[in-house]
Amino acid sequence: MSFPYGTYRFVEELHDQFTQRGETIRERLHDFAHVKSEEYYYELAYCLLTPQSNAFHAAAVIDQLKAVDFLNRDVEPTPFLYQKSQYIRFHNTKAKRLIEAKLLFPQVAAVLSHDASSQELRSWLVHHVNGLGWKEASHFLRNIGHLHLAILDRHILRNLVRHRVLRSIPRTLTPRRYTAIEVKFATFADAVGISMDELDLLFWSKETGTVFK
Repeated sequence: MSFPYGTYRFVEELHDQFTQRGETIRERLHDFAHVKSEEYYYELAYCLLTPQSNAFHAAAVIDQLKAVDFLNRDVEPTPFLYQKSQYIRFHNTKAKRLIEAKLLFPQVAAVLSHDASSQELRSWLVHHVNGLGWKEASHFLRNIGHLHLAILDRHILRNLVRHRVLRSIPRTLTPRRYTAIEVKFATFADAVGISMDELDLLFWSKETGTVFK
């Protein structure tokens, strides 16, 4: 299991952790694969809220937006994002993005129904949905059942450095750099015998203490 930056580290430890959490992780991936299309907008909205914000806060906001049928009603989202108990950073900007995404969503849904690859769908989302970068688009697609896309947040990058997949955490992630790291992540996943999607949830759970989304 050699790599340009040396031998992968802590592989045995990684397998021990996966033995403990693997069943829960596989169940979570199964849940993603069976998300109903009626929920797609809210999964998209969740991924618009998470950048630089607490994922659990974002999930709580989405639950409240569902409760008021935000997708189908003319509801101002800002107050839901601006709550002390579940504050979302850049709440004004993100509230506007939720509204923009709602207006665009019929087009998004049509594109998602096409027989396109995960990579093609990600590229379209990045170029058409305001607020979705490569990480967020990958996250959204994973949360509705698409596989083999890297969600390169700080938790994942930190673990890739720890295992010597990367030499250091990059300061910025250009599209070219993102895809290069995704290839390295996939190579590492093949080498250790745990899929990239499973490793993503394993790394995230190591950092946060729970298998989430």
